[in-house]
Amino acid sequence: MAAVAQCVRGALRPRLPLLSVALRTSPRLLCAATQQKNTGQNLEEEQSQSQNEQKVEPSSAEKLLAEEKAKLEEQLKEVTEKYKRALADAENVRQRSQKLVEEAKLYGIQSFCKDLLEVADILEKATESVPKEEIKDENPHLKSLYEGLVMTEIQIQKVFKKHGLLRLNPVGAKFDPYEHEALFHAPVEGQEPGTIALVSKIGYKLHGRTLRPALVGVVKDA
Repeated sequence: MAAVAQCVRGALRPRLPLLSVALRTSPRLLCAATQQKNTGQNLEEEQSQSQNEQKVEPSSAEKLLAEEKAKLEEQLKEVTEKYKRALADAENVRQRSQKLVEEAKLYGIQSFCKDLLEVADILEKATESVPKEEIKDENPHLKSLYEGLVMTEIQIQKVFKKHGLLRLNPVGAKFDPYEHEALFHAPVEGQEPGTIALVSKIGYKLHGRTLRPALVGVVKDA
């Protein structure tokens, strides 16, 4: 038995230094492992924080982009409205200008027409002043003169009509203050009050607009 115990002690004696070395180095290994573990945890926390920051940053950027988009849309809306108003104003100006040009074409000759009306009035009076009973073959010169006056009057009325100038001879018509000018009012038997009994001077209209009102006498109640 003593020999066996001695043999066991001999077998364990070479391994004791290794065990003691292992025991001496184990605190360092444990510290290193602890540091590695802490480092891993710190890395995970940093990665998580970075991910959270990345999540926060896009949301702020998206918010800024949304605000900028809203501003741009509002500016676009204002510019579009201004553009539409400018187009409408330009169209109104164009239409007014076109209307003025057309009116100038139609009524630009009204001053000239007024002057010609005086000539037509004189010609009409000259024709009316010729005694009808004297117009016969025995007076060829007077007859020729009268026929020439009549033809001239007819021709000038054709020219007036060609340019939109029409006569107003409203005998028997209702009095219209836009087309007639009353010289007097008098009762006339057999005629309705408010009608025109006498035309002292022929009136004229240029393209539907009264150029010169007819001078008339109007029937009134007796």
